[in-house]
Amino acid sequence: MNTLVELVTEEMTAAIHAWFDERLQRTDLEQSVRRTTLQAGIFNDLMLDYKPGRPMADDLDLGLDNDDASRFRTAARLDDAHMRDAVVPRLTAVVQARLTPLADTPMIDYRFTCRGKFQTAQGKLHLTLLEYVNGDKREALLDNIHAYIGQKLTQGKHPTKPLETFFLARHLLDPQLFPQLDVAWTIAQYDRIQALNKSRPDALAEHRADILRAITQWAENVYLPQFYDRALSAYRATEYTLKAGAALDKQALAPIDLLLYGAVLILRHEPSYAKSKGLKFLDIARELGSERAVRMLAEGSGSFPDADIRLNNALLECRANDVFATISITIAREEEAAYAQALAFITHLLDKGFPKSCQIKLKSRVKEYLPIKGLAKSDTHRFFANALAYAGLQPQLEAYARAAILQFEFYADTEGEKNCMPGSYATFGLGLLDARYFPLVQHYMANVDEEHQSVQDQFTAAFAEQHGVTRDSAPVLAACLRACTDNAKVKIQAELDEVEKLELFCQQLQGLDGYLVEHMLYPVWGKLEKLAALARKAQGRRKELLLALLEAASRADA
Repeated sequence: MNTLVELVTEEMTAAIHAWFDERLQRTDLEQSVRRTTLQAGIFNDLMLDYKPGRPMADDLDLGLDNDDASRFRTAARLDDAHMRDAVVPRLTAVVQARLTPLADTPMIDYRFTCRGKFQTAQGKLHLTLLEYVNGDKREALLDNIHAYIGQKLTQGKHPTKPLETFFLARHLLDPQLFPQLDVAWTIAQYDRIQALNKSRPDALAEHRADILRAITQWAENVYLPQFYDRALSAYRATEYTLKAGAALDKQALAPIDLLLYGAVLILRHEPSYAKSKGLKFLDIARELGSERAVRMLAEGSGSFPDADIRLNNALLECRANDVFATISITIAREEEAAYAQALAFITHLLDKGFPKSCQIKLKSRVKEYLPIKGLAKSDTHRFFANALAYAGLQPQLEAYARAAILQFEFYADTEGEKNCMPGSYATFGLGLLDARYFPLVQHYMANVDEEHQSVQDQFTAAFAEQHGVTRDSAPVLAACLRACTDNAKVKIQAELDEVEKLELFCQQLQGLDGYLVEHMLYPVWGKLEKLAALARKAQGRRKELLLALLEAASRADA
């Protein structure tokens, strides 16, 4: 047993030394902490992970508890007691010895934690080996935080730097820095950061993402573990089970408004695939007894004035809930004015930040659908198809579509092969109806995420059948082909037998990368061999154009 203790200790000691030595080789430590006064040091966590014959030390837990576990079942293992009493104290001493001379350098943050998980005869042993706080660094950092908030946020009038928000957002929720969390004050700082940066949408999104990551990490690692046991599901989602006897007193639940704040940020600003976490946070808050969470689930987050989320008159009734991203519309009188008011209601909400992925729950006597195969027969689809019957609503439908189109977002009531970006139904319908909306179609196609939706394939086929290949439609058709998946089939070969139309088509592919040209040709001709066979049989200008297409596509292999 002593031999095994020595072996484990030696292996893990070597891993610890390697971790410190590797980071000491960095030449940018001083430069890194000088970027902002809100960073006291670079490293604050060391995670030891031991399996027989595979010692590891890293900055974070790589989550490899089940990694190839069968390899280690027959290896000799220490029991929990020997690991805890004979190995861990020696490893702690090694970490302490390496840490002490570095504590005041830029390499080490104001705090440093060393944790370990060790494979033993009884399973996985999780231990905290060392928790260190540098009091001088901590006080200096707190002074810098308050100075920054006063100068750059409270009195500030200019956009702030994303790097500063990266650190500040986390510091405000760090129990070592702020043991008594002031939720209202913390939320005010987050709101101020967003207000100062609202003139720069891309930067604002980056600031907001850092705020949200900080809140999510606080919720999952600090706040919720007080009340819940956590486990990962088969799909790697976190599942929460309320602890028996969890103290749900008023003081413990005081920070729940921050959990709700994070939930609203997720629901309003995160991509569709991430919104389930926001709903989970809301449901947890409800389970913990939050009356506000109950109201939010029933009526919405409260982020919108009542006048914006409710409309009721003789023509229609509309109700919106941003928590579930739903807009319920009841058409009392089937006429243009009713759909005009509904479109104005929806577009206004989108302009105010309502989730673009919202689904429509429609009550209407009319059941129209677009003449495009493969689209979901949903209420959302039906609403826009109904509205498209009124020519006078076309400008409003375009305004809605431009407000709704957003890459990586999808209607909440579509999935799988029927997945489609917000604005799809309005764009498709307008694009089939009138050439005035060709620029809208091009804008839509430029934002399509072809990895996660394929309805553009069916639209492109319908567009080609409706408009053919003309001087006006050719650029739009090219934009559609560019956004199509490899399963698309577009029947324009017969038209492209005409040299004039083939010339128009070729013009749209000039200057594009070869792989993209090949991708755009495939829905029309299939494999390049078929196009090559046609080129061999062709004559004159048509032969020249077909060979030019083949040459352009061949650049894919260059």
